Amino acid sequence: MSGRSSRPSVSPSKYSEEKRNAVADKIPQTDLVVIGGSAGCVPVIIDLLDALPPSFPFAVVLVIHRQKSVPSEMDKVLGSNSHVRVIEPNDKDFILPGRVYLAPQNYHLLIEQDRSFSLDYSEPIHYSRPSIDPTFESAADVFGRRCTGILLSGANRDGADGLASILQSGGTAIVQNPATCDFPAMPQAGLEAAPEALILAPAEIASFISPEKP
Repeated sequence: MSGRSSRPSVSPSKYSEEKRNAVADKIPQTDLVVIGGSAGCVPVIIDLLDALPPSFPFAVVLVIHRQKSVPSEMDKVLGSNSHVRVIEPNDKDFILPGRVYLAPQNYHLLIEQDRSFSLDYSEPIHYSRPSIDPTFESAADVFGRRCTGILLSGANRDGADGLASILQSGGTAIVQNPATCDFPAMPQAGLEAAPEALILAPAEIASFISPEKP
């Protein structure tokens, strides 16, 4: 993984500014929020989970790059630092609203047409397993316009193509403002693949995914 990058100066696009109210109305109609990230994303994810109320009407799926050779208790780390329970799903588990799922270490997490999970042990993508792209792409295929994809801080372009798939399927695409990222390469790649994605700071993302936002 590359070293820490300097943060670029990136402002939300005119498109993003115009679409904010529309997205604020659309989020409550979302059945699935998929969030991907790598280096620098964990503190942001903890804040996003903490913004969720005790009960929320959609499922959340997290895909975080993790080293396969290092034992990980990321589900416990995330759960212990927020008020929501984070679950690593088993193969064939159904996606349920009000749950937060974390892609298991060393497996790609796919979503089937019956809205169940599939664990895939095929080759790493963008040097990662789990990779963000297959989760985002399968989510776009199954959930279509009722899917929201969020791409956070990271050091490569994983998730960019998947974010474009979500947008092309009628869903909502959001990237963390690269100026707020420790490692901006991932959201920058997301913007190149999906130029109409919303560019938001972490606090703005949190307000959008919370059904109880003002």
